[in-house]
Amino acid sequence: MTASTPKADLRLYLQSARDALLWKLDGLGEYDIRRPLTPTGTNLLGLVKHAAGVELGYLGDVFGRPSGEPLPWLDDGAETNADMWATAEESRADIVDLYRRAWAHADATVDALPLDTVGRVPWWPEGKDEVTLHHAVVRVTADTQRHAGHADILRELLDGAVGVGRDNAGLPPGDAQWWETYRGRLEAAARAAER
Repeated sequence: MTASTPKADLRLYLQSARDALLWKLDGLGEYDIRRPLTPTGTNLLGLVKHAAGVELGYLGDVFGRPSGEPLPWLDDGAETNADMWATAEESRADIVDLYRRAWAHADATVDALPLDTVGRVPWWPEGKDEVTLHHAVVRVTADTQRHAGHADILRELLDGAVGVGRDNAGLPPGDAQWWETYRGRLEAAARAAER
């Protein structure tokens, strides 16, 4: 096993979350990537849009490295939750391209600065607004992994596709009948526990 560096480890886990999040869009039409699938409106393309803004903020602006990317959904007076969904005018390609540019900008920040570099988070309370680059990368990775998990569930609801990638479901092997039987056992156990 080759030795890795802390930055390489952080980048590896962040990139795996990024890749998983984007994979959830593959093969789906415009309606399915945009449609709200939970009572709070969670949708696949909105998760990608949100993740782009998070990376540009925490791994750019916070460390005095603004990207110059316009993010009108974060402007003062913008509609609440405007970063969590895509308008009809915002194309999939535009949002995915923005996310990839956010990756490049964030990765450049990680490459350029030591992990103990201190930045200031302007949207945190004064006096509690300092953060190290290490902390910011961990925070962004956790946020992206969380949203990749949301996306995994949304995608499973849409067409049954699961996992971190097309070739890595991360689930035990089983055909549709096996999973139906398995789910039935869980349902029976849940009902029995309620009695």
